[in-house]
Amino acid sequence: MSKAVRYYSRSGNTKALAEAIATGAGVTALSVDDRSAVITEPVDTLFIGGGLYAYGIDKKLKSFINTLDSNKVKKAAVFSTSWLSKHALDIVKNELKAKGIEVVEETCYAKNMPGANELKAAVEFGTKF
Repeated sequence: MSKAVRYYSRSGNTKALAEAIATGAGVTALSVDDRSAVITEPVDTLFIGGGLYAYGIDKKLKSFINTLDSNKVKKAAVFSTSWLSKHALDIVKNELKAKGIEVVEETCYAKNMPGANELKAAVEFGTKF
């Protein structure tokens, strides 16, 4: 089963969560603004996340989602960090569904910088699907 972890992080909070998920998944987490982040080979599960910025997701994350091909991404699992709201989870889910990508219901979330418990849960999240 192939997995990939992609994220966008301004403060480093989502990056920390992405790296923990990648540890569980046995892959390397890549920022969506990294050239090698493009999904060129089919993946069974794409773990994808970003924070909430001014009531929306960052343009770079949204642009990356727009490049995804539902023929190459079997399903997606969403994660996020924020200081106030979990709304980014719903936004990312809806963007992925609009691309025809199946999205699993379970998500991974941490308020602000993930602590030890959130990082442990993120590693476990990365082992699923």
